[in-house]
Amino acid sequence: MKIPEILLVESHHKPGSLAKILQVIGDCGLVVEHLNAIRRDQDKTVWEITLEMDEDVHYGLYEKLEALPNARLLGKSDRVFNRHRGGKIRMHSRLPIATLQELRDIYTPGVARVCLAIRDNPWLAREYTYLNESVAIVTNGTAILGLGDIGPVAGMPVMEGKAALFDKFVGLSGIPILLEERDPDRLVEHIVAMAPSFGAIQLEDIAAPACFEVEEKLKARLTKPVLHDDQHGTAVVTLAALMSAAKRVGTDLTKSVVGQIGLGSAGIGIARLLQAYGVEQVVGADLNEAALARLESMGGRRAELPDLMAECDVVIACTGVKGLIKPDWVREGQIVFALSNPDAEIEPNVALAQGAAYAADGKGINNALGFPGLFRGALDAHASAFNDAMLFAAARTLSELAPEDELVPESLDPKVHEAVARAVAEAAEAGD
Repeated sequence: MKIPEILLVESHHKPGSLAKILQVIGDCGLVVEHLNAIRRDQDKTVWEITLEMDEDVHYGLYEKLEALPNARLLGKSDRVFNRHRGGKIRMHSRLPIATLQELRDIYTPGVARVCLAIRDNPWLAREYTYLNESVAIVTNGTAILGLGDIGPVAGMPVMEGKAALFDKFVGLSGIPILLEERDPDRLVEHIVAMAPSFGAIQLEDIAAPACFEVEEKLKARLTKPVLHDDQHGTAVVTLAALMSAAKRVGTDLTKSVVGQIGLGSAGIGIARLLQAYGVEQVVGADLNEAALARLESMGGRRAELPDLMAECDVVIACTGVKGLIKPDWVREGQIVFALSNPDAEIEPNVALAQGAAYAADGKGINNALGFPGLFRGALDAHASAFNDAMLFAAARTLSELAPEDELVPESLDPKVHEAVARAVAEAAEAGD
C-alpha cells in the first residue's frame, strides 16, 4: 500500500542541483506529489519533497540520494504528524462570556427559561440549541479507508478530518463518536440512545454487510437524517462524474451497461443509486457470494470480471485491490473509474492509453465533495430523512459545476458546497 513519505533533502544552491535530485526520484519510478523549499542558508537549500511510496519499500532511494555529491538526506519531515498533534478539531463557545450579565443569560438563571420553552415545544431546540448545526460522525472502526479493521480509536483521525471539513465548508459541528461495538443490533441501540444530542447522523467506515443493516434500522427508528457516507456520499460524487462523462461522450447513461467491481458498502451504494437514477443494466463482480446475492436482489446481475470488462460501457471499481484491472481488458470508448485509495485498480493514464474515453481514480472522485453539502442542505430544510431526490440534486449540481476539463468541481471551493446544500434543501422541501 502506498503512503505519503515526506523527505527533507539539502542541496547546493547551484543550477542543476535540484534537477539531479528529481532525476534520482524519477529513476526509482516515483512521482513527486509536492515540492517546497522550506529553508535557504547561504549556499544551501532544504527541500521538503512529498512522494507516494510503498510502505516499507524504499526502492534504494535513500542510498541513491546520499550518493549524490550535491545533496544530503536530512531525514523525514513530521509535517503530517505535526498537523494532527493535539487533534484537528475542538469545541468552543460561539458567544462571549465577559460580563456577569452574559454569564447569567447563557447559564443560570437565564437558561432555565429556554429549557422550559423547549420542554413545552421540543421543536424550539432546533432554534435555541446547536442541534440543527450538528452531525454525529459515528464509526466502529471496522472499515477505515483502505486500511480495513483497525479499530475505532485508530480511525479517529479520519473522523476528525470529516469534522474539520464540515466546519470549513458548511459551518456544521461534526462530532466524532467512536463505538467499541461490532454487533449490528447493539450498535443501533447505542446510536439511537445518543441520537437526541445531534441534528443528523453520519455513519462512517462501518464494514459491510453490517453497515446496511445498521443504516436501515436507524432510518426506521429515527426522525432525523441518517446517511452512511461510504455508500451514499461516494455514490453521489460517482454519479456526478458519470453524468459529466456521459454528456461529453454523447451517450445516455441510463441506457449504458454499467459494471460495478467490488460490492462492499461503496459498490452497493453506487449500484443502488444508479438503478434509482434509471440505469437499466447493472452488472456486478465480487468474490463474496452474499454480496453478489445482494446485488441480484436489487435487480442487478453477476458476471466474472473479464466478462464484465468486455460487456460494460462503464466500469466502476471499489475493491481496494491494486492493479486488479488488466490494461488489455480496457476497450475503446469505455468509461473507467478505479476508485480505491490509495492504490487504484488501474491507473487512469494506463486506462486512457488503452483507449478509455474517460478514466479517473479515487483522488479525483472524492466523497468530500458530497457529504458537507448533503448534511447542510438536509438540516437547513429540517428534513426527517435523506431521499433519492436529495442525492440526485447533489449529483446534478456537482456535474453542472464541473469545469470543461474535469468531471467534478474543485473540492476546496466553498461555493460548490454552498450550491450543493441549496440544491439538497430545495429537493427536500419539494418532497415534503
